[in-house]
Amino acid sequence: MAAFLLWMLLLVFCWPLALLALVMYPIVWLLCLPLRLVGITVGAVFAFLGAVLMLPARVLRGRPA
Repeated sequence: MAAFLLWMLLLVFCWPLALLALVMYPIVWLLCLPLRLVGITVGAVFAFLGAVLMLPARVLRGRPA
C-alpha cells in the first residue's frame, strides 16, 4: 500500500518520471528474469554439491557404534 501511495505522489509531482517508471518496469523485469533463473540454478547446483559432499558424514553418523 505504501508503494502505491508513493507512486501516486510521484505521479502528482513528476508525472513524466512516473509514466517512465510505469513503462520501464516490465522491461527491466524481463531483462532481470534470466539472471534470476541463473541464480536459482547456481543455488541448486551448490545445494546438490553440498548434499553429495556431506553424504559420507551423514552415513557414518547414522551408523550405530
